[in-house]
Amino acid sequence: MSTDLTYTSHLTATSSHGRVRTRSAVKGEWTKLRSVRSTAWTLLTLAVLTLGVAAIAGVAVSGSWTTMSTVERLSFDPTALSLRGMLFGQLVVGVLGILVMSAEYTTGTIRSTLMAVSSRTKVMFAKIAVMTVLGLVVSEVLSFGAFWLGQALLRSPAPHASLSQPGVLRAVAGGGLVLMVLGLVALGLATILRNTAGAITAYVGILLVLPIIVQALPSSISQPVTKYLPFHISDAMTSVTHVLGNSPSLSPWVGFAVLCGYAAAALGVGTWLFIRRDA
Repeated sequence: MSTDLTYTSHLTATSSHGRVRTRSAVKGEWTKLRSVRSTAWTLLTLAVLTLGVAAIAGVAVSGSWTTMSTVERLSFDPTALSLRGMLFGQLVVGVLGILVMSAEYTTGTIRSTLMAVSSRTKVMFAKIAVMTVLGLVVSEVLSFGAFWLGQALLRSPAPHASLSQPGVLRAVAGGGLVLMVLGLVALGLATILRNTAGAITAYVGILLVLPIIVQALPSSISQPVTKYLPFHISDAMTSVTHVLGNSPSLSPWVGFAVLCGYAAAALGVGTWLFIRRDA
């Protein structure tokens, strides 16, 4: 309640002739997001999982390198190894994106938000802007941090990766970009469903359950479809080495463009419904 009052007071103080500026709406959304404990705990969980998995993977491979088969060594991708924690990060950043919208419906503060900012388009834009900037900064910091930590713990004779090698910088930066876009997909789903549990279920279903269902289909169907799934796109984006025998993949940047299309679709439908429906 105190956060909601602070938000409303801030917008009232910075409005001009009863109309809230877009910049003030963005500041108000940032105030709400950083003022709730769930944001800090979610970001902490994201950091622990992303960096923790990178550390564990680096130590584990260093200890088992001498017992790995020739095929495993030839297909070994040290960059992808350090970015394994991004899989768990995708789940956590999805929860953050969902809470940006659904938490207001759960607490009822969405009514105060719409009283302070009469333009629903402006409210939606502010939420998207805050989630984009926060998601990009945090995700890139953690992606590069996981890479450097994982490589530091990867002992010889296991091969290491450096950002100067072909494809490595793209994979590391791409890991952060993927997290940011998936957070926007989650925000779109939360805006459509207006329910935290429902949005999380839908997000996890798209990210983890849908690939399992597709893999159960005949290969003539599963292989063409798999490369368009968010999970597979993320895997291709954060990898440098393509393992022979894996399902065909879109090129990293083409896959990323498809992922951006998913986010645009979810946010577009969510915005349309947000404007038309009652709070």
